[in-house]
Amino acid sequence: MTVETAIRVRGLRKSFGDVHVLRGVDLDVPRGSVFALLGSNGAGKTTAVRILSTLLTADSGTATVHGFDVTAQAAGVREVISLTGQFAAVDEILSGRENVVLVARLRHLKNAGRIADGLLARFALADAGRRRVSTYSGGMRRRLDVAMSLIGNPPVVFLDEPTTGLDPEGRLEVWRTVKELARGGTTVLLTTQYLEEAEHLADRIAILHEGRIIANGTLAELKQLMPAATVEYVEKQPGLEEIFLTIIGTAGGGHEAARDGAAASDWKERR
Repeated sequence: MTVETAIRVRGLRKSFGDVHVLRGVDLDVPRGSVFALLGSNGAGKTTAVRILSTLLTADSGTATVHGFDVTAQAAGVREVISLTGQFAAVDEILSGRENVVLVARLRHLKNAGRIADGLLARFALADAGRRRVSTYSGGMRRRLDVAMSLIGNPPVVFLDEPTTGLDPEGRLEVWRTVKELARGGTTVLLTTQYLEEAEHLADRIAILHEGRIIANGTLAELKQLMPAATVEYVEKQPGLEEIFLTIIGTAGGGHEAARDGAAASDWKERR
């Protein structure tokens, strides 16, 4: 495993009874990158993440995370990773700040209050920090969940379908969070079934289908697998998502989300 590689997987296999979920997965995730594991429901994405995060044992194959073997050095892996699942693991009775302080204290970190204030500010939750999480939107809960996962500054973060069930505005909030992680040098392994999400966020994309990686590369490299493009001139009409974000932006309080939606649309057009 080289210094440039955060995660290396070779020949990973996992079955549940007669169901073969992973059938020999190989992949490398560069340090400080956003790597998207793309696949439909049941493709094996969550199983792969659970193995890499030491929550599940593979039947065969090897995997290392930040230099630690996930089987022989599970404790070392847990020290350097954080996992955010498909649903935000936050306590709705507590305030946002109390949630972060609780996790910091459980990890025996000093200055838990200062850590909480810093993370809430980083993820634009400072104004809502004293409110109960039960009053948060889906996007706010997800940002809080990610903020809690960063306590202790883990170098590797697993995000398992982080935008499942979120509205367009909440999804864009999570996208901004992932970009912030990457800018800070964190390695992010992101699982998703949304093609647009992988296009917008990932430095590299692997497609997992029926337990196997069938394609792996940058977006530009994956595009080369397609037939040559033809040029057509069509009248471009705004999509419903762009309309929605524009309307809520003009209504106030959603200008940044509207700009992000327009930027994503422009980015897709330039492609």
